[in-house]
Amino acid sequence: MELANIYFYPVKSTTGHELRSAEVEPWGLAGDRRYLVVDEAGEPLTAREFPVMLSCVARPDGGTITLTAPGAAPLRVTPTAARVMVSVWGTPVEVTDCGDDAAAWLTALIGRPARLAWLDDPTRRPVNPAYGRADDRVSLADAYPLLLTTTASLEQLNTWVAATAAELGEPVPRPLSMRRFRPSVVVSGSEPFAEDAWKRVRIGEVEFRGVKLCDRCVLTTVDPDTWTKGKEPIRTLARHRRWDGKTWFGLNLIPDGTGTIRQGDRVTVL
Repeated sequence: MELANIYFYPVKSTTGHELRSAEVEPWGLAGDRRYLVVDEAGEPLTAREFPVMLSCVARPDGGTITLTAPGAAPLRVTPTAARVMVSVWGTPVEVTDCGDDAAAWLTALIGRPARLAWLDDPTRRPVNPAYGRADDRVSLADAYPLLLTTTASLEQLNTWVAATAAELGEPVPRPLSMRRFRPSVVVSGSEPFAEDAWKRVRIGEVEFRGVKLCDRCVLTTVDPDTWTKGKEPIRTLARHRRWDGKTWFGLNLIPDGTGTIRQGDRVTVL
Protein backbone atom coordinates (compact mmCIF):
# COMPACT_ATOMS: atom_id res chain seq x y z
CA MET A 1 0.00 0.00 0.00
CA GLU A 2 1.07 3.60 -0.50
CA LEU A 3 0.14 7.12 0.43
CA ALA A 4 -1.87 8.43 -2.51
CA ASN A 5 -2.91 11.89 -1.30
CA ILE A 6 -2.30 14.37 1.50
CA TYR A 7 -4.73 17.18 2.32
CA PHE A 8 -4.73 20.00 4.81
CA TYR A 9 -7.30 22.63 5.74
CA PRO A 10 -5.90 25.89 7.17
CA VAL A 11 -9.36 27.11 8.27
CA LYS A 12 -11.78 24.52 9.60
CA SER A 13 -14.73 23.88 7.23
CA THR A 14 -13.26 25.76 4.26
CA THR A 15 -11.61 24.44 1.10
CA GLY A 16 -8.65 22.11 1.56
CA HIS A 17 -5.37 21.88 -0.33
CA GLU A 18 -3.57 18.83 -1.68
CA LEU A 19 0.10 18.57 -0.75
CA ARG A 20 2.98 16.48 -2.05
CA SER A 21 4.48 16.33 1.44
CA ALA A 22 3.57 17.46 4.95
CA GLU A 23 5.07 17.66 8.40
CA VAL A 24 3.33 15.54 11.02
CA GLU A 25 3.11 17.27 14.39
CA PRO A 26 1.66 15.74 17.58
CA TRP A 27 -1.69 17.52 17.01
CA GLY A 28 -1.97 16.93 13.24
CA LEU A 29 -0.41 18.06 9.98
CA ALA A 30 1.51 21.32 10.23
CA GLY A 31 -0.88 24.24 9.72
CA ASP A 32 -3.98 22.07 9.63
CA ARG A 33 -7.17 23.53 11.10
CA ARG A 34 -5.46 26.09 13.27
CA TYR A 35 -8.17 28.65 12.37
CA LEU A 36 -11.88 28.44 13.17
CA VAL A 37 -14.91 30.53 12.21
CA VAL A 38 -17.25 31.21 15.15
CA ASP A 39 -20.46 33.10 15.88
CA GLU A 40 -21.03 35.79 18.49
CA ALA A 41 -21.25 33.17 21.25
CA GLY A 42 -17.99 31.46 20.26
CA GLU A 43 -19.71 28.45 18.70
CA PRO A 44 -18.27 27.06 15.44
CA LEU A 45 -19.82 28.01 12.12
CA THR A 46 -19.30 25.21 9.61
CA ALA A 47 -20.15 24.22 6.05
CA ARG A 48 -22.69 21.79 7.48
CA GLU A 49 -25.04 24.73 7.91
CA PHE A 50 -23.32 27.24 5.59
CA PRO A 51 -22.05 25.42 2.46
CA VAL A 52 -20.81 28.73 1.00
CA MET A 53 -17.89 28.42 3.42
CA LEU A 54 -16.44 25.87 0.99
CA SER A 55 -15.95 28.73 -1.48
CA CYS A 56 -13.40 30.24 0.91
CA VAL A 57 -9.77 29.42 0.15
CA ALA A 58 -7.23 30.06 2.91
CA ARG A 59 -3.62 30.08 1.74
CA PRO A 60 -0.61 30.12 4.05
CA ASP A 61 1.13 33.49 3.87
CA GLY A 62 4.24 33.60 5.99
CA GLY A 63 3.11 33.16 9.58
CA THR A 64 -0.52 33.82 8.77
CA ILE A 65 -3.06 33.16 5.98
CA THR A 66 -4.74 35.02 3.13
CA LEU A 67 -8.46 34.49 2.51
CA THR A 68 -9.96 34.51 -0.98
CA ALA A 69 -13.47 33.81 -2.29
CA PRO A 70 -15.40 34.55 -5.50
CA GLY A 71 -16.41 38.20 -5.63
CA ALA A 72 -14.39 39.16 -2.55
CA ALA A 73 -11.12 41.04 -2.31
CA PRO A 74 -8.27 38.93 -0.85
CA LEU A 75 -7.65 39.53 2.84
CA ARG A 76 -4.40 38.88 4.68
CA VAL A 77 -5.35 37.87 8.21
CA THR A 78 -3.62 39.59 11.11
CA PRO A 79 -4.31 37.97 14.51
CA THR A 80 -4.74 40.42 17.36
CA ALA A 81 -3.53 40.15 20.93
CA ALA A 82 -7.06 39.48 22.19
CA ARG A 83 -7.65 36.07 23.74
CA VAL A 84 -11.18 34.66 23.63
CA MET A 85 -12.84 31.42 24.61
CA VAL A 86 -14.60 29.32 22.00
CA SER A 87 -16.34 25.97 22.18
CA VAL A 88 -15.26 23.16 19.86
CA TRP A 89 -18.03 20.57 20.11
CA GLY A 90 -18.42 21.19 23.81
CA THR A 91 -14.75 21.60 24.68
CA PRO A 92 -13.75 25.14 25.75
CA VAL A 93 -10.56 26.31 24.03
CA GLU A 94 -8.68 29.58 24.44
CA VAL A 95 -7.81 31.11 21.06
CA THR A 96 -6.67 34.41 19.57
CA ASP A 97 -9.15 36.66 17.78
CA CYS A 98 -8.19 37.64 14.23
CA GLY A 99 -9.63 41.13 14.20
CA ASP A 100 -12.51 43.13 12.77
CA ASP A 101 -11.37 43.00 9.13
CA ALA A 102 -11.49 39.20 9.09
CA ALA A 103 -14.82 39.29 10.91
CA ALA A 104 -16.33 41.67 8.35
CA TRP A 105 -14.95 39.60 5.44
CA LEU A 106 -16.42 36.34 6.76
CA THR A 107 -19.69 37.97 7.80
CA ALA A 108 -20.18 39.18 4.23
CA LEU A 109 -19.37 35.73 2.84
CA ILE A 110 -21.56 33.71 5.19
CA GLY A 111 -24.40 36.17 5.61
CA ARG A 112 -24.42 36.22 9.41
CA PRO A 113 -22.13 37.63 12.11
CA ALA A 114 -18.87 35.68 12.17
CA ARG A 115 -15.37 36.01 13.56
CA LEU A 116 -12.13 34.21 12.85
CA ALA A 117 -10.13 32.64 15.67
CA TRP A 118 -6.58 31.24 15.65
CA LEU A 119 -5.29 28.47 17.88
CA ASP A 120 -1.90 29.96 18.65
CA ASP A 121 -0.97 27.12 21.02
CA PRO A 122 -2.14 23.69 19.81
CA THR A 123 -1.15 22.01 23.06
CA ARG A 124 -4.26 23.49 24.73
CA ARG A 125 -6.82 21.03 23.40
CA PRO A 126 -6.73 17.39 24.55
CA VAL A 127 -8.08 14.44 22.60
CA ASN A 128 -11.15 12.68 23.98
CA PRO A 129 -9.69 10.64 26.86
CA ALA A 130 -11.95 7.71 25.96
CA TYR A 131 -9.81 7.15 22.85
CA GLY A 132 -6.53 8.95 23.49
CA ARG A 133 -3.78 9.22 26.07
CA ALA A 134 -3.45 11.97 28.64
CA ASP A 135 -0.82 13.82 26.60
CA ASP A 136 -2.53 13.50 23.17
CA ARG A 137 -3.49 16.82 21.63
CA VAL A 138 -5.54 17.95 18.62
CA SER A 139 -5.80 21.27 16.79
CA LEU A 140 -9.29 22.51 15.80
CA ALA A 141 -10.21 19.38 13.84
CA ASP A 142 -13.45 17.79 14.98
CA ALA A 143 -11.87 15.32 17.39
CA TYR A 144 -8.58 13.74 16.30
CA PRO A 145 -5.33 14.88 14.66
CA LEU A 146 -5.67 13.08 11.30
CA LEU A 147 -8.30 11.22 9.27
CA LEU A 148 -7.32 8.33 7.00
CA THR A 149 -9.44 7.09 4.10
CA THR A 150 -8.71 4.61 1.32
CA THR A 151 -9.32 4.69 -2.41
CA ALA A 152 -10.70 1.13 -2.31
CA SER A 153 -13.39 2.09 0.21
CA LEU A 154 -14.45 5.06 -1.90
CA GLU A 155 -14.63 2.88 -5.02
CA GLN A 156 -16.85 0.42 -3.15
CA LEU A 157 -19.03 3.23 -1.85
CA ASN A 158 -19.46 4.67 -5.35
CA THR A 159 -20.51 1.23 -6.59
CA TRP A 160 -23.12 1.10 -3.83
CA VAL A 161 -24.30 4.65 -4.61
CA ALA A 162 -24.80 3.75 -8.28
CA ALA A 163 -26.75 0.62 -7.30
CA THR A 164 -28.96 2.64 -4.93
CA ALA A 165 -29.77 5.14 -7.70
CA ALA A 166 -30.57 2.36 -10.16
CA GLU A 167 -32.82 0.59 -7.65
CA LEU A 168 -34.74 3.81 -7.03
CA GLY A 169 -35.04 4.64 -10.73
CA GLU A 170 -32.77 7.70 -10.45
CA PRO A 171 -30.02 8.77 -12.86
CA VAL A 172 -26.69 7.30 -11.84
CA PRO A 173 -24.68 10.17 -10.35
CA ARG A 174 -21.07 10.90 -11.14
CA PRO A 175 -18.69 9.25 -8.66
CA LEU A 176 -18.31 11.03 -5.36
CA SER A 177 -15.02 12.81 -4.78
CA MET A 178 -12.84 11.92 -1.82
CA ARG A 179 -12.84 15.63 -1.04
CA ARG A 180 -16.33 15.23 0.43
CA PHE A 181 -14.82 13.26 3.30
CA ARG A 182 -12.08 15.80 4.11
CA PRO A 183 -9.33 13.28 4.88
CA SER A 184 -5.80 14.12 5.91
CA VAL A 185 -4.26 11.08 4.22
CA VAL A 186 -5.58 8.76 1.51
CA VAL A 187 -4.15 5.25 1.12
CA SER A 188 -4.24 3.19 -2.08
CA GLY A 189 -3.70 -0.54 -2.53
CA SER A 190 -5.88 -1.89 0.28
CA GLU A 191 -9.07 -3.92 0.27
CA PRO A 192 -12.33 -1.98 0.76
CA PHE A 193 -12.79 -1.01 4.40
CA ALA A 194 -9.71 -2.91 5.51
CA GLU A 195 -8.92 0.24 7.54
CA ASP A 196 -11.76 -0.67 9.93
CA ALA A 197 -9.37 -3.09 11.63
CA TRP A 198 -6.14 -1.05 11.59
CA LYS A 199 -4.89 -0.35 15.11
CA ARG A 200 -1.39 0.84 14.23
CA VAL A 201 -0.08 2.03 10.89
CA ARG A 202 3.21 3.42 9.61
CA ILE A 203 3.23 6.01 6.81
CA GLY A 204 6.76 6.53 5.62
CA GLU A 205 8.69 6.71 8.87
CA VAL A 206 5.88 8.05 11.05
CA GLU A 207 3.73 5.73 13.16
CA PHE A 208 0.11 6.33 14.09
CA ARG A 209 -2.55 4.78 16.27
CA GLY A 210 -5.91 4.03 14.66
CA VAL A 211 -8.13 5.01 17.57
CA LYS A 212 -11.69 5.26 16.25
CA LEU A 213 -13.67 4.95 13.04
CA CYS A 214 -15.13 8.21 11.76
CA ASP A 215 -18.89 8.71 12.02
CA ARG A 216 -20.04 10.88 9.12
CA CYS A 217 -22.22 13.97 9.18
CA VAL A 218 -24.22 15.93 6.62
CA LEU A 219 -21.12 17.81 5.46
CA THR A 220 -20.37 14.81 3.24
CA THR A 221 -23.61 15.53 1.35
CA VAL A 222 -22.32 18.95 0.23
CA ASP A 223 -20.70 18.97 -3.22
CA PRO A 224 -17.30 20.64 -2.69
CA ASP A 225 -17.39 22.17 -6.19
CA THR A 226 -20.97 23.49 -6.37
CA TRP A 227 -21.64 23.92 -2.60
CA THR A 228 -25.05 22.28 -3.01
CA LYS A 229 -26.54 19.59 -0.77
CA GLY A 230 -27.81 16.18 -1.82
CA LYS A 231 -28.68 12.83 -0.23
CA GLU A 232 -25.45 10.98 -0.88
CA PRO A 233 -23.36 9.47 0.53
CA ILE A 234 -25.31 9.35 3.80
CA ARG A 235 -28.30 7.61 2.17
CA THR A 236 -26.17 4.76 0.87
CA LEU A 237 -23.83 4.59 3.86
CA ALA A 238 -26.94 4.10 5.99
CA ARG A 239 -27.69 0.94 3.98
CA HIS A 240 -24.23 -0.57 4.20
CA ARG A 241 -22.23 1.12 6.97
CA ARG A 242 -24.69 1.94 9.74
CA TRP A 243 -24.34 0.80 13.32
CA ASP A 244 -24.64 2.43 16.74
CA GLY A 245 -27.07 4.85 15.12
CA LYS A 246 -24.36 6.39 12.90
CA THR A 247 -22.78 5.94 9.47
CA TRP A 248 -19.06 5.27 9.17
CA PHE A 249 -16.29 6.05 6.68
CA GLY A 250 -12.60 6.52 7.49
CA LEU A 251 -10.28 6.01 10.44
CA ASN A 252 -9.12 8.62 12.94
CA LEU A 253 -5.39 8.64 13.66
CA ILE A 254 -3.19 9.95 16.46
CA PRO A 255 0.54 10.32 15.69
CA ASP A 256 3.03 8.45 17.84
CA GLY A 257 5.88 10.46 16.37
CA THR A 258 6.71 13.38 14.13
CA GLY A 259 8.34 13.70 10.73
CA THR A 260 7.66 14.22 7.05
CA ILE A 261 5.21 12.16 5.03
CA ARG A 262 5.19 12.24 1.23
CA GLN A 263 2.95 11.09 -1.61
CA GLY A 264 4.12 7.62 -2.63
CA ASP A 265 5.33 6.68 0.87
CA ARG A 266 4.88 3.06 1.80
CA VAL A 267 1.99 2.40 4.18
CA THR A 268 2.33 -0.57 6.53
CA VAL A 269 -0.17 -1.97 8.98
CA LEU A 270 1.69 -2.89 12.16
